[in-house]
Amino acid sequence: MNVSAFEVENEIVFAYFDRLSNEERDDQLFRALYIGVLALMEDRFAAFLARTQSELGTQLESLKLIFEMKREIFLKTAVKGAQAEETVIEALSEYCKERGLKDVVQFTGTTTGALPRNKTGDAVCFVDGDDSRRVVIECKFDKSVRLGDISDRDPFARGSDTAWSQLLEAHVNRGAAIAIIVFDYAVVDRGVLEFVQSVRFEAPVGFMVLVDSQKGDFGNLFIAYALARDIALHAKTVQLDGAMLDALVRRLIRDLNAFTSVRSLVERNIETSREIMRQLERSWLMVEFCQAYLGRFLKEGRLSQEDLLEFYQAEEVRERYKPLEKEILSLGEKGLDDEAE
Repeated sequence: MNVSAFEVENEIVFAYFDRLSNEERDDQLFRALYIGVLALMEDRFAAFLARTQSELGTQLESLKLIFEMKREIFLKTAVKGAQAEETVIEALSEYCKERGLKDVVQFTGTTTGALPRNKTGDAVCFVDGDDSRRVVIECKFDKSVRLGDISDRDPFARGSDTAWSQLLEAHVNRGAAIAIIVFDYAVVDRGVLEFVQSVRFEAPVGFMVLVDSQKGDFGNLFIAYALARDIALHAKTVQLDGAMLDALVRRLIRDLNAFTSVRSLVERNIETSREIMRQLERSWLMVEFCQAYLGRFLKEGRLSQEDLLEFYQAEEVRERYKPLEKEILSLGEKGLDDEAE
């Protein structure tokens, strides 16, 4: 099917696709069309929308206002900082739990570290519960935080937090083997955004990561943490060329990003296949169900009111479909779980 170029004037559609990269838009447009076509094919759904159009319009507007209000609160610096730390730490703790890691993620709160009156380092992760193997996490959901590369550093300029300074401080302040600083796509300096893009490793200081907390997307953080914990596990005094370490980690980041992208595509394809299987099984069950009643009618020449009630309610079809649906939902899960392990 070929579709020529077209334009849509709709605030919701524009807001959604405007945040996506050029590479993501085609895939998301296909998904939107697929979902829309399924909805249009279902007469009951269409009838429901027709009956409740005014109510849905009111509810959608209310949801939009709630979302905008929550986003406005999130963007306020005071609330944003505390929320950022809590959200990131919860996501990382859940990641460790899902992977069966024995790592302990500890929120440092307002406690100071090794440096006098310094609270840098929002969380300390003890790899396998070992206090001597630490990964420190610093969250900076703040547009005012610049990159601060040491090559561009002006020692006479007024001091301010930068990505480099926060990584170095967190590293030393919490006695960690490696540090990670986390930014959010919605509130990040453009220079940092262009430099980091997704995950960036700077050999002298640590990892810089971009997440999308509003979407609940912390994939880049998990990639950086998986590498950081390996560094912490094997940290020891060795003679190693910094450029070589930098090249190795950059290559790993690239390959892990590619793996994550492919995995997401596979998961989306699996879900699409499951939906097709569900539709096929439902249709086949309905064909068999109708065939049985048709056979009864042709044999006996009549259908009682009780028969019509049973046909209308179709309880038999629903009961037969339940185990089939469970089987369909399990398709692909074992392979992905084994791969994750």
